[in-house]
Amino acid sequence: MQLIVLLAVGKENKIISTHEKNVIAYHESGHAAVSWLLEHTAPLIKVTIVPRGNSLGAAWYLPEERQITTREQILDEMCAALGGRAAEQVKFGAISTGALSDLEKITKQAYATVTVFGLNDALGNISYYDSTGNADYNFTKPYSEKTAELIDFEVKKMIDEAYKRTLDLLRNNLSKLDILATTLLEKEVIYKEDLERVFGKRTWDKEENDKLVNTPVEETIIAKVEEKPTQENSPA
Repeated sequence: MQLIVLLAVGKENKIISTHEKNVIAYHESGHAAVSWLLEHTAPLIKVTIVPRGNSLGAAWYLPEERQITTREQILDEMCAALGGRAAEQVKFGAISTGALSDLEKITKQAYATVTVFGLNDALGNISYYDSTGNADYNFTKPYSEKTAELIDFEVKKMIDEAYKRTLDLLRNNLSKLDILATTLLEKEVIYKEDLERVFGKRTWDKEENDKLVNTPVEETIIAKVEEKPTQENSPA
């Protein structure tokens, strides 16, 4: 069983205003809520907005162990990554620079989906992946300008659709998002049990929940730490 730990990185000894703290709480709650509500995403274990050193907070998620990934799973993961920005939009009507690393992640995912894994209907079963490692020495792309325009169009379309889906999901659960964010602001840390109390159990992954309950913390492995570089007024 492997854990993913996401750190929200800010400036050391940074003073966080009340508004910024609210935005950070909703941002992280947005990630947690979308991850909890969609089937093919890693559910939250713990999230904190307590500043520690350079970090504004941290979140722990338990990813599903899989050898291959479907298009549906990628789309759910993109929605979860967009949950922070979408929560800011839904609650405050404005977005911040705090989604920088989230946007970097989903952009890479979308381009890989279209150009590497052949999971896009418009381009079909084509992959421009070069397993020989010689791609860095090519001065031209292995496709025409027309195809490049189509790739960009399909990538933007995929991201736009994922964002709209995420916005709709959070708008339909806004009262629950408010409860979760308020809990995070009051306690400065929330756990899996807090999401179950607000949203109910994740019915489709009972087996995964059982694994989580029966997995001692000391036996888990921190698989990856993704730093989120932020601007001065940015949540993560």
